[in-house]
Amino acid sequence: MKPLQISAETAITLSKQLGVPLEHLMHMPQHILLQKIAELSKKENPPQTEGENEETPSGKDSQ
Repeated sequence: MKPLQISAETAITLSKQLGVPLEHLMHMPQHILLQKIAELSKKENPPQTEGENEETPSGKDSQ
């Protein structure tokens, strides 16, 4: 298995955020890394419920 094709800066950042040693991150299968990034994203940005987003409907612009 070849190492991930990501920059050194990206690898260091991901390693710190995921709490995984850099050597393990670089040899981690891509599908597992994507799963961990998705989990990290969910923790940082919890999904909104319908009532939380109170935007004006696009069809009713005030003029």
